[in-house]
Amino acid sequence: MNERTEKTQQEPKEGSHRVITVVFLALLIDLLGFTLILPLLPSILDHYSKSNDGLYQTLQHTVDWFAGAVGVPQERRYNSVLFGGLIGSLFSLLQFICSPLNGAASDYAGRRRVLMINTVGLIVSYALWAMSRSFGIFLISRIIGGLSKGNVSLCTAIIADLPSLKNRSKGMAMIGVAFSLGFTIGPMVGAYFAMNTTNGELFYIRPALLALLLAVIDLIFIFLLLPETLPKENRVSSIIFGFQGVSDLLSPVSLFHFSAVTRGKDRPSQESLQNLRVLGLVYFLYLFLFSGLEYTISFLTHQRFQFSSMQQGKMFFFIGITMAVIQGGYARRIKPGNEVKAVKRAIVLLMPAFLLIGWANSLTMLGCGLLLYSFAAAIVVPCLSSLVSTYGSASQKGTVMGILRSLGALARAVGPILSATLYWLIGAEACFTICSVSFLIPLIYFRRLKATRKEE
Repeated sequence: MNERTEKTQQEPKEGSHRVITVVFLALLIDLLGFTLILPLLPSILDHYSKSNDGLYQTLQHTVDWFAGAVGVPQERRYNSVLFGGLIGSLFSLLQFICSPLNGAASDYAGRRRVLMINTVGLIVSYALWAMSRSFGIFLISRIIGGLSKGNVSLCTAIIADLPSLKNRSKGMAMIGVAFSLGFTIGPMVGAYFAMNTTNGELFYIRPALLALLLAVIDLIFIFLLLPETLPKENRVSSIIFGFQGVSDLLSPVSLFHFSAVTRGKDRPSQESLQNLRVLGLVYFLYLFLFSGLEYTISFLTHQRFQFSSMQQGKMFFFIGITMAVIQGGYARRIKPGNEVKAVKRAIVLLMPAFLLIGWANSLTMLGCGLLLYSFAAAIVVPCLSSLVSTYGSASQKGTVMGILRSLGALARAVGPILSATLYWLIGAEACFTICSVSFLIPLIYFRRLKATRKEE
């Protein structure tokens, strides 16, 4: 019995580098497929707007009302961006609902199995997108995709299962690299395949089929190469326990309090629970402010510098490559125990970054702001994810990381709405200044972190 226990403890440690590599590649493939649609979304919406689709027209009236309420200029470009923002918020809302449920399910059934189920859902989503000839079918494909997009939280749970703090930090940083590369390369590939269409072929068919192919490859890759990182003896004994108190996994108040991990005999200490709540709130506040800039920066560069779509693409390419370099070269080398300092420094850098971008009157000033913004953005999420992964028992990692991902999705759902409203009501300078000063709030909350016992 002792030999078996010793073997179980040693095998994950010896295979940690393999797990990190497989998770990185699996997530990169997943994100490449997911981001193919991003540059096509305005054109897809424009395509359906010309088809007199009833569902599209109904949603269009909602967007027109919102645009009028916040004073958005009545231009077709802004209309498409706002409509895309509506769909993006819906996708984030679905992530908010499903991430903790996915995490709890993986605590019972294992990470690998739930990851494969999610990938099958993505295959169905991309297949519907490829076959869609009406806005209703397209929207259903996005809804199924949102419900099935639990791969990120599951991948962070897999990394959280690793026994070494150093490997966890490295793994979270590599997840960040996968994000940066996926969101840099994927949109370019999607735009390329959309351009090379034959006569009579819808422009989004080839990107949709490529996304479908990538999802199938990802499923085979996970099935053949990804080991299960949560042994059966460390899983929750019943699925009923994993989903006990649905409100704990769906209610925003319960999620902010991490109520789902307070049940059972493995509940964390009061100090650990308070730290989890502080880190979850900091994570939410950061992404709430960050996603607002991410959404409004396209408006700013278009209005102030008359950026074309190609120039916008180059700007986001610069941001993505900078983040990938920082995450691959610096973030993954941050030593365990230094994450809080690294996050604080990064958030402090974001304050002048927002001011430089919001008040930029030259491309040089904008570039300096974007450089600081990219550097800081490459640090915060991997470090916070690494910190949160140290809390909770082995049978709670999926739930903990799922809740964290859910809070991030909620931030991304509501952050852009508030930022867009502020942007159009009080102007870019005031909006970005308010966001910059608001970063003091998560910095202040860090003071509430308490030291926990070494064994926790």
